[in-house]
Formats: sequence, structure tokens, C-alpha cells
Amino acid sequence: QVLLVESGGGSVQAGGSLRLSCAASTSYYSSSCLGWYRQRPGEQREFVSSIDRYGGTTYTDSAEGRFTTSRDNAKNILYLQMNSLKPEDTALYYCKLTSNSRCPSALAFSGTWGQGTQVTVSA
Repeated sequence: QVLLVESGGGSVQAGGSLRLSCAASTSYYSSSCLGWYRQRPGEQREFVSSIDRYGGTTYTDSAEGRFTTSRDNAKNILYLQMNSLKPEDTALYYCKLTSNSRCPSALAFSGTWGQGTQVTVSA
């Protein structure tokens, strides 16, 4: 089984920064595709970023230039560094892992979710 645990959420003022972490317990972490998603109240969960086994990344337009995702394969931890935060970034943030080799497209069809961590950005 795969277990993902997010942490690092909190409440910040607009323009501030947070770093989210996702600790993974799995034997195939090093070859995995990893992603971050977020969900605002009353809205569908949306893609934020991904990172493949080689370190290649993708970002949604709203995150590009402000967010950076990375992975520590020695510790099985996925990160999302969020800078210049805006009120519209307020959401519950989830990490997701899939063993499928096609990244990030595979995240839309398979994988395991973490429990989520809340990010709140005030004006």
C-alpha cells in the first residue's frame, strides 16, 4: 500500500510564502510520477504541478513563476515551494503519486491521494 502525508500548510498574508511537503511510503517512489492538486470550497479539484522520475516539471498557468515543485528521492519527500501567494491560492492542497511512467498525464487516471493540507492566504 501507498501512504502519502502532506504538511506545511497554514495561514499567510498575500505576498507571503509557504513550503508544502508530502512524505511518501512506497517501494517505487524513485520511479514515480508525483503531483500537487488543490481544491477550493464548492469547486472541483484542479491540477497545480507535477514532477517526473527525471525531475522534469509541469505547472498550471496560475502557478508558473511563483511555485516550484521538487523531490528528494533519498527521503521520499515531495515539495511545493509557494512564493508570492495570492488570496486565490487559498485551497486544500493534495499530493498524488502514481507508478505509471507517463507523467503528468497518468495522474489524471491513476494514483494515490494524500489527506490534504489547508493553505489560507488573506489580503
